[in-house]
Amino acid sequence: MNVEITRLSSGLTVVTETMPHLESVALGVWIKSGSRNETEDEHGIAHLLEHMAFKGTARRSARDIAEEIENVGGELNAATSTETTSYYARVLKDHVPLAVDILADILTESEFDEEELRREKHVILQEIGAANDTPDDIIFDRFSEAAYRGQTIGRPILGTPETVKGFTPAQIRNYLSRNYTTDRMFVVAAGAVDHGAFCKQVEERFARLPRTPSTTPVLETARYIGGDVREDRDLMDAQLLIGFEGKAYHMRDFYCSQILANILGGGMSSRLFQEVREHRGLCYSVYAFHWGFSDTGIFGIHAATGGDDLPNLVPVVIDELRKASETIDQQEIDRARAQIRAQLLMGQESPAARAGQIARQMMLYGRPIPNPEMMERLAGITTERLTDLAGRLFFDTVPTLSAVGPIEQLAPLADITTALSSPGFQTKKAAG
Repeated sequence: MNVEITRLSSGLTVVTETMPHLESVALGVWIKSGSRNETEDEHGIAHLLEHMAFKGTARRSARDIAEEIENVGGELNAATSTETTSYYARVLKDHVPLAVDILADILTESEFDEEELRREKHVILQEIGAANDTPDDIIFDRFSEAAYRGQTIGRPILGTPETVKGFTPAQIRNYLSRNYTTDRMFVVAAGAVDHGAFCKQVEERFARLPRTPSTTPVLETARYIGGDVREDRDLMDAQLLIGFEGKAYHMRDFYCSQILANILGGGMSSRLFQEVREHRGLCYSVYAFHWGFSDTGIFGIHAATGGDDLPNLVPVVIDELRKASETIDQQEIDRARAQIRAQLLMGQESPAARAGQIARQMMLYGRPIPNPEMMERLAGITTERLTDLAGRLFFDTVPTLSAVGPIEQLAPLADITTALSSPGFQTKKAAG
């Protein structure tokens, strides 16, 4: 890796990876703060702030921001997640100073004009409505709310119509001053970038960022609870999500969980895809995933199927979970490792993907992780570790179930929980 790291006197960390064969640069600012850092009365404000950052500063109107970056053929965007927020751009190498200037402008001099705020609230209300009308989106929100009931980490990132309507510029500034500080921010660039010149540009333009928060940042410790949330809708298909408490980023079994998710439902060769879709034809979409957070995680299986297939689908899925706790082939591990390695290497061919990867690693581990080190961690995963992990994940924790659509024939959660602790139950139900 041709990665350089500099910590500026302001406390801001700058990281670059030079790709001299490229003509473009992907750059951005990543903040170790997201929807999880909101207080009780701030639900949705992290996402609103991300929107408002583009709505005008002391030097630029919203239209100026859009036109200046697009006048040079560049792109500008942002994203909010549970634990992070990012603002990023992609430009040709000659226009890096402009991109740095715009990013610094929106992060240090946004005005949060009342009229712009009113309009953007309306936009977000439409976004919330669109999400509620999209079953394969809303099912994940419902799942998180059940898994972490009554906690900030379980709330939808977008907020609610009631909370969004009530936000004021003062509330936005308060969240900003508490979370957007140099000790929580990383400026990253990948592509045709010169590290020294980039550091100088960042140091000059981001000098106004506060070094420490105005008050102590909010971060409630996660408590996985589990539960059942269902919404019967008149839809063509049923969306089903079954999950368990996974592993946090820093836990020993994190990478093991990633491999297990890949083996169970990471592609067309995975167990769930082959058994549920190809062999039995019970659904058109099925996959497994593992999300890691700073202090918890989620291991889930998502399927989309017809309501009439639910009585057969669930037992077959549970049977595959049980099989994973009994036996896993070395060939499956090798295939999963090969897929992860390919994803890592392919990501390095994209400056945008590489900048995001570096930023995430800096926030999680405090340093970029070289690919050989990543593969070395994966190399230590054995069949015994995977089967042991599967047993603990699927049969020693309370499940969470979320379902939307024609779900009248979906078994009660109590029956599914029983199936997870009763050998042989799944096969009988599938056969019946």
